[in-house]
Amino acid sequence: MFETLFAAFALVLIIEGLLPFAFPHFWKKMMSEASAMPEGNLRVMGLFSIAIGLILLLIFS
Repeated sequence: MFETLFAAFALVLIIEGLLPFAFPHFWKKMMSEASAMPEGNLRVMGLFSIAIGLILLLIFS
């Protein structure tokens, strides 16, 4: 159980690190634009990401 959780966390870190490693200029621009967005929009985007992740998890597990 914990091995799977740690593996999933490791994959999240790997995927999150790919964009700043491969395209640092694009990543900095994207982060500056995201910091200028209203918090409500960021919350909706986060909720949408959670929903998609849960749906994919239910489909593929």
